[in-house]
Amino acid sequence: MMIKRTCKLQLVIVFLVGLLLTGCGVYNFTGTGKIDADTFQVNYFRNTAEIVEPGIERDFTLALQDLIQNQTSLSLTNSDGDLLYEGEIVEYRIAPMTATADQRAAQNRLTISVNVRFVNKKKSEDDFEKRFSFFYDYPATDQLVGAKLKAAVEEIYERITQDIFNESLAKW
Repeated sequence: MMIKRTCKLQLVIVFLVGLLLTGCGVYNFTGTGKIDADTFQVNYFRNTAEIVEPGIERDFTLALQDLIQNQTSLSLTNSDGDLLYEGEIVEYRIAPMTATADQRAAQNRLTISVNVRFVNKKKSEDDFEKRFSFFYDYPATDQLVGAKLKAAVEEIYERITQDIFNESLAKW
């Protein structure tokens, strides 16, 4: 008798939770809500920064494509996408951040900035052009090359691409 009541109570709870989640709109775990689009296009982001680090434009373009594919059900297309992302890397800069007692750099900062133009062909009021930027701090005694550079750029791109995603699709 007690087992039947427990099963019925569990079914009622599952039903109510399901009703609550579907009754209040469309929700998903990425925070995007309902996206009125089927496809997206990410044009190649050129590197127009004064300091040119080879390959970072390709890596950024792929990072943005991957993030959108992983967090939405949109299909990537090479042309005529419902959503269009384009722009350029406008800043790649390394600057000292803190100094030691003998006036030497103790910490450096790599900053990357990307100018993004977003076009939503189905909802033009969502269009924007905006600059996104993030940084990576590292000890001045380190050389930012090879695996260290790759890790720094990946960390910066993870933040910038998420900010772009939030601005264009999550509306945060």
